[in-house]
Amino acid sequence: MAVQQNKKSPSKRGMHRAHDFLPTPPVAIEPTTGEVHRRHHISPSGFYRGRKIVKTKSDE
Repeated sequence: MAVQQNKKSPSKRGMHRAHDFLPTPPVAIEPTTGEVHRRHHISPSGFYRGRKIVKTKSDE
């Protein structure tokens, strides 16, 4: 079992949690459909970086 060797100070703990409270997540625009989605995530229509990755209900 992993056990920490030294106590993490409140300052370092705060630095570790710095990204938990970002006001708005960074977004990207899908080049093929023009949809807005979170960066490095698939768009709602199933596209990622201009390529169809996931089959959606509208494709059937």
